[in-house]
Amino acid sequence: MNILVIGGEGYIGSVLIKYLLDSKYMVTSIDSLIYNQPINNKSYIKNKNYTYLNLDIRSKQIDNFEYQKYDKIILLCGLVGDPITKKYPDLSLEINENSIIRLLINIEKTKKNDVIFVSTCSNYGLIEEDEFADENYKLQPLSSYARSKVKIEKYLINRSDLNFTILRFATAFGLSERMRFDLTLNEFTKNLFFNKKLYVYDADTWRPYCHVYDFARLIKIVIKSDSYKINREIFNAGSDKNNFTKRDVVNTILNEIDSKNNIEYLSKGNDPRNYKVNFNKVKNHLGFETSISLNDGVKEIIDYLSKNKSLNLQPNNYGNYLINES
Repeated sequence: MNILVIGGEGYIGSVLIKYLLDSKYMVTSIDSLIYNQPINNKSYIKNKNYTYLNLDIRSKQIDNFEYQKYDKIILLCGLVGDPITKKYPDLSLEINENSIIRLLINIEKTKKNDVIFVSTCSNYGLIEEDEFADENYKLQPLSSYARSKVKIEKYLINRSDLNFTILRFATAFGLSERMRFDLTLNEFTKNLFFNKKLYVYDADTWRPYCHVYDFARLIKIVIKSDSYKINREIFNAGSDKNNFTKRDVVNTILNEIDSKNNIEYLSKGNDPRNYKVNFNKVKNHLGFETSISLNDGVKEIIDYLSKNKSLNLQPNNYGNYLINES
């Protein structure tokens, strides 16, 4: 099977591509390396089944791309996360909405492809009652990032004739060959490991979490599934057992690192999101459950940092902070 991953060299894409290559798929990755991240350090760079194309989804080249050559197209592309989309609001709309819709229109012209669109559980926004959001729960996106994801979802559902599957990803954690330390569990673990002060805003707000390896596992399940199970379906991507508050995340880390004196809990942060998510559909329809716990992820990152204490952990090297505008 021949698979195209658009936005393939990012945090999740790097794990996904390695997993698909290890599963003997042919994989082509399109990425503009907008964060100026290196690609020659990837373990799969010399795999004979891997092709990398440095293309920008805003370019004319992407309009005329031969999408019909691929059996599955996975859309990971975009500026990912609330901080980066706030920092570059106009570029965010250009990439996360206009360019992706144009991309979908061009794919649709081939009348062949199955598309997996990676969305986000952030679409649920703020749930004040003690409820769990399933796929039919009202969407209340609070950020530009989530609003763009909702717009693409609506385009697929209401206007597209594509065969598609929408995966609403939980908050990611874990190691990747394009590592990010600007994600909750990864960042908290790094700060406490290096004995730095950790400020935790709105500690009792809820999020679901999922390891990047488990996201790769789920995408492979979707790739292999019969069309009647996945076509024009939306799945929350994660598992019920990984719904946690930020305080829970901190306590999980403190089980491994004695650093409680470095933690300060604060209220009234700039991120009001609060949502627990129901993952029954992905479990019952696709047989998917996460295999890596929050505690496993903490231990993994601690082990990595223990072996790499000399890393230059400046934000621009390990997160979605600054884009390459050249």
